[in-house]
Amino acid sequence: MFLSLLLSGFLTFVELNCENLFDTRHDSLKQDTEYLPEATRHWTKKRYWQKLNNTAQELLSCCNDGIPDLIALCEIENDTVMRDFSRRSLLRNAGYEYVMTQSPDLRGIDVALLYSPTSFALINSHSLRVVPVEGMRPTRDILYVSGRILTGDTLHVFVVHAPSRYGGERHSRPFRQAVADRLCQSIDSLQAHSPDAHIIVAGDFNDGADSPVLQYIANHRLCNMTKDARGQNGVRGTYRYQGEWESIDHVFGSPTIINKVDTTYIHAPKFLLEEENKYGGYRPRRTYNGMRYQPGFSDHLPLVVRLRL
Repeated sequence: MFLSLLLSGFLTFVELNCENLFDTRHDSLKQDTEYLPEATRHWTKKRYWQKLNNTAQELLSCCNDGIPDLIALCEIENDTVMRDFSRRSLLRNAGYEYVMTQSPDLRGIDVALLYSPTSFALINSHSLRVVPVEGMRPTRDILYVSGRILTGDTLHVFVVHAPSRYGGERHSRPFRQAVADRLCQSIDSLQAHSPDAHIIVAGDFNDGADSPVLQYIANHRLCNMTKDARGQNGVRGTYRYQGEWESIDHVFGSPTIINKVDTTYIHAPKFLLEEENKYGGYRPRRTYNGMRYQPGFSDHLPLVVRLRL
């Protein structure tokens, strides 16, 4: 398998917000009661395992030739979920390992990175804590991971899930800026030590590519590789709100990564979509429509970046 990966000459990176991938047990320190069997959503073990296997199917379908090498995930509740996902779902034969954060987020959601040890040899990982500014709730840590790829180079990966736009874009912008500040502190430090470092920053930023916060990130010698990414079936973003496509998920790369980009796209086959009767066209087929359960996938679509080695 190692030889086939080496001969293929590509590394595939995927980013996905899984949309509330919770287990069915209550964590007394977190506000996770919405996703319990006795709660209004009736989040049962059967629904949990259906969600795990649907998400696995979604990710495995991103590649026509093998499996993704690295997968950045948002909205994963805990280590139990990641262990079930990597060891017991449809991903169980893929051989993935993972690292994840343990954040102070009130609902208990975190970010994680799945990686194939045959194409990414883990060197180091740790969480970057974001200090809340005035009026901001505790948020997700940023996950930092470094590893050696098949060329022998070190790849540095940051996984981000910034605060939502709840309360309005202008009201919530300082909260996302706080995440960007913490992220860029680490990127500046890394680039000062190694100007030609291979860096990927990925996740759900809850902001468009032209927003002030994302422009700030781009000004730190990073390029938004997925700014113009599109998908099949008329898909023009990773998320759809009131009939309008938005790209709030992004994958950035340092100059040394940009030179290796082969293709970028939003993965949007028909089975990940559903017709949107009110506005026309398609939207991501999510797990709940309001409070009504359907065995869907996520309200976000995966981003795929294929790099030449």
